[in-house]
Amino acid sequence: MWDLLILNPMINLLLWIYSLLGDFGIAIILFTLLSRVVTYPLIVSQMKSTQALTDLQKSKEWLDLQKKYKDDKQKLQVEQARMMQEKGVNPAGSCLPLLIQMPIIFGLYQALNAAMAATPIQLVSFSKHIYPFFDVSTLIPLKSQFLWMDLGQPERLYILSFGVPVLAIITVISQYLLGQVMTPPSANPNDQSAQMSKMMNLYMPLMMGWLTYTVPAGLGVYFVASNIFTFAQYALMGKLNWDQLIPWLKK
Repeated sequence: MWDLLILNPMINLLLWIYSLLGDFGIAIILFTLLSRVVTYPLIVSQMKSTQALTDLQKSKEWLDLQKKYKDDKQKLQVEQARMMQEKGVNPAGSCLPLLIQMPIIFGLYQALNAAMAATPIQLVSFSKHIYPFFDVSTLIPLKSQFLWMDLGQPERLYILSFGVPVLAIITVISQYLLGQVMTPPSANPNDQSAQMSKMMNLYMPLMMGWLTYTVPAGLGVYFVASNIFTFAQYALMGKLNWDQLIPWLKK
């Protein structure tokens, strides 16, 4: 079922783009753009959920709860959950796009491993995922070189025999900046949800950077392209909170 619904369509979409352009790196970037377009409604849903939660946390009722139960954290959490349920605010709504991306990430990882087949056995296995209308003989083996990278191997730019993980560094920086400008300012920085958002904005870039450091470069290209396209989407919608990135803009 996984192959039928996720892996095979992804492999063949990548191959189709590759057959048009002859560059697998560009194919991954365009594939990323298409995935962002397809998940655009989810991005809008995420923004609405985040904004609704932010508005609720700024409300007098929410602030009164914090004052009333400031010495009883457990009771405060229960009452906050009750209020969110009454107001129809789902704190998990902002996580939906990330959850939707997980099958894309896992599928792309498998697709890249399959597409970078080198041995005859690997090529035969890969060909089983290709739809009949493709002329396999003209597509495989794929050209895995993109810029300085071998897309089937973890990325390193060698400078004086020292391998610099450029993609991993870019992923960490772009993920951190994205988290900062996409996070609405909290009415109470000491609120539990605000603290959780702050910690996520610190841990997520490190986690994505480590993934980029260890997985094939093709997946790292996807991570970087995805961050850039997400940034562009939010910028076009005017939803970037620049004062979160540069605090002195508030003054």
